[in-house]
Amino acid sequence: MKAVLQYRASTGFRSQLEAARPDWLSLAIVDEDDRPAFAHEMADADILLHVLEPVTAAVIRAAPRLRLIQKIGVGVNTIDLDAARACGAAVCNMPGSNSQAVAEATLMLMLAALRQAVPFDRRTRDGQGWRMSADVFDRVGELGGRTIGLIGFGAIPQRLAPVLRALGAHVIHTSRTRRHEGWQPLADLLARADVVSLHVPLTDETRRLINADSLGVMKPGAVLVNTARGGLVDEPALIDALRSGRVGAAGLDVFAGEPAPADNPLFALDNVIVSPHVAWLTPETLARSIHVAIENSRLLRDGGTLLNRVV
Repeated sequence: MKAVLQYRASTGFRSQLEAARPDWLSLAIVDEDDRPAFAHEMADADILLHVLEPVTAAVIRAAPRLRLIQKIGVGVNTIDLDAARACGAAVCNMPGSNSQAVAEATLMLMLAALRQAVPFDRRTRDGQGWRMSADVFDRVGELGGRTIGLIGFGAIPQRLAPVLRALGAHVIHTSRTRRHEGWQPLADLLARADVVSLHVPLTDETRRLINADSLGVMKPGAVLVNTARGGLVDEPALIDALRSGRVGAAGLDVFAGEPAPADNPLFALDNVIVSPHVAWLTPETLARSIHVAIENSRLLRDGGTLLNRVV
């Protein structure tokens, strides 16, 4: 049985994979940019280990032996599910595998945005740390005493909420169900929250959930954090709100177009903290992911019931 990982894997990730790989599973690792090598390896692949590069209908049709598309992570919006279904390829994901990492990264972005971490770092390195305008300190703040609004309340925000409360924040959330204390309608959450953090999948319903209208409802000077999917945010509208001060700051790990180009206007703003869609990426997440991927490969080989099957 053969699996193909389309990803620029680090030395550590490769070592983890090789140490865990059973003898009956062969593995080819292909850089996302090496299209000829990917096409060659997929010609006889049974399993595609998918990270971020879109799995299109053309990719699926060009892999006649493909039986499983295993998402390394949770979101399957980058996979053509209809094409997979039509070709008889199962699609599975890994809910919970990256929850700890993303929860911690979300907290990091909240703190970095509130405390102006990147501008302070830059000015300090330039020898200007004590020469900044005193007014910059009017724009920093603490999480304690603030209201944090979590849009979505799955595994990641449920991990994050008690940490925020322990720091003295008041936590509210919105989701499709009202199972937990602190639920608010979306409009009320946007109006009340000092920090708004996104934790929902990208669907037709949630695409551009944060747009000019919703930004206009937000508390003036609020912080927006997105570690979910870039398509949840109307980036031009967010840029306008950040420039005007309507939104005080943003912490973003994801973007509408990825990889985000150097000329993205968000990158020119001092009140924006960014990272390149790596909130999920830790050795611990990868270890959990490898375990699930190998177990599903074994189940596929043995005709068992696949874990976390989406299609």
